[in-house]
Amino acid sequence: MTDATDNKKGRPTPKRKEAEAARKVSSLAPASTKAEKKRAKDAARAARISQRAAYLRGDENALPLRDKGPVRKFVRNFVDARRSVGEYFLPVIFIVLFLTLIPSPIFQVGSIVVMYSVLLISVIDGIFLGRKIKREVASKFPGAEVKGLAMYGWLRSTQMRRMRTPKPSIKAGESF
Repeated sequence: MTDATDNKKGRPTPKRKEAEAARKVSSLAPASTKAEKKRAKDAARAARISQRAAYLRGDENALPLRDKGPVRKFVRNFVDARRSVGEYFLPVIFIVLFLTLIPSPIFQVGSIVVMYSVLLISVIDGIFLGRKIKREVASKFPGAEVKGLAMYGWLRSTQMRRMRTPKPSIKAGESF
């Protein structure tokens, strides 16, 4: 006789419920203690915090694909080196919101006209900014792909300076 048959002799056949329970392995998560779970959670939180700090600093390894590369960095610096009307659009909207609450039609209509004027000026500024960005990138990085750079620069210029991510590395008016 073989060893396999020797192991089975001398004990009763297990019930189906017992056999299935012995065979079943938890597929949801590995067995771990509460302390291990807390330690893993704290480590993941610390990693996320350091990753976010690196992203805000503008660390090239922490940037998403849309912000990576020397061309995108140049566009960010180009936009951050100048003031634009678009970065003041959000504060203007809040002022317009409060002015429309005044029951006088002159204030209400006037504030709406101001809002649309700032929006129109911002779009026109964005068109000129996009052309300038493409021209500067073509001269500084010959052969670089310029598709999407105008929109990237314009969208960055419409954000308030302190809300931009990655954070501006140069001040407004400063040359780079």
